[in-house]
Amino acid sequence: MSQILNLTSQISAKAIIVAGGTGTRMQSPLLKQFILLNGRPLLFYTIETFYGSAYSPEIILVLHPDFHDYWRNLCKEYSFKIPHKLVEGGNSRFQSVKNGLDTIADTEAIIAVHDAVRPLTGKKIIDEAYTYAAENGNAVVAVQSRDSVRQLKDDISTALVRSEIYLVQTPQTFKASQLHEAYRQPFSDDFTDDASVVERAGFNINLIEGSYTNLKITYPEDIAIAELLLNKKPSA
Repeated sequence: MSQILNLTSQISAKAIIVAGGTGTRMQSPLLKQFILLNGRPLLFYTIETFYGSAYSPEIILVLHPDFHDYWRNLCKEYSFKIPHKLVEGGNSRFQSVKNGLDTIADTEAIIAVHDAVRPLTGKKIIDEAYTYAAENGNAVVAVQSRDSVRQLKDDISTALVRSEIYLVQTPQTFKASQLHEAYRQPFSDDFTDDASVVERAGFNINLIEGSYTNLKITYPEDIAIAELLLNKKPSA
């Protein structure tokens, strides 16, 4: 903890919150990030957790331009006043992250990129990601697979070693220099997340421990699970 406190005054922390999902698998007319969780828009929880972390980063929210006014109205309706910069999203996650990244001129910053629809990320995980990335270049949150895993290729399935399989989450946190260099590359279909973009640029990726409760809201049943987990959290 003392290590985190020492670094909070030394680094410039940024958080790019990517909120470009369409919500098609949620069977809802609302985008996933706007669906109510315990009576409040899901995205509020995501932003609040980053803002309340030890590093209290500058928050950059990347959102499709068609929903900027809707978001501003939500903030007024719920008196949501956490400061953040609103940036237009792109046609892909890659372009949305790049748009957010283009607003950060500080080449010494440490930048976390996070899925808007992961509202349960713990502040401890966020703090550890910033600290580890500041010292080692990057930090990608992941959890070890709890299930047996098989790979299917050319109609042949092969067992993989479960202890070697990690499920990648967010935040994915990087020194600004790494992220800027990586996002100068042209887009590739192989880019499934920021770690894959940075790895393609020639950097080794460091995994740090995530949490099985760091749920990504994807399906309707995820809302019920998220509400249950939120209600079990001790009050701050």
